[in-house]
Amino acid sequence: MKSYYLSAMGFAFGKKNYIILGIGLVILMIGYLLMSGGAATSADEFNAEELFSARRITLAPIVVLSGYIVVGVAIMYRDKSNTSVAKKDESTLSKKH
Repeated sequence: MKSYYLSAMGFAFGKKNYIILGIGLVILMIGYLLMSGGAATSADEFNAEELFSARRITLAPIVVLSGYIVVGVAIMYRDKSNTSVAKKDESTLSKKH
């Protein structure tokens, strides 16, 4: 009986969850790549315009934050067709008992 419960529940993530999660991870990588750079060629050199550019201070954190939001959506997303199947399986199990 226990194996029937496991087969009715299925996997926690579906195909759409993994696709959304992959998109979120790509957005995160893009954000962190935008944030990188600005290294000086020597220790005596300091280029404030390159280090404190709008790309590194404003754009990159917004992209990273949106990537984390997309990853959260991927974790919380539930396909409507899978929930109706699970509810139907639960109702048939309760009728048998």
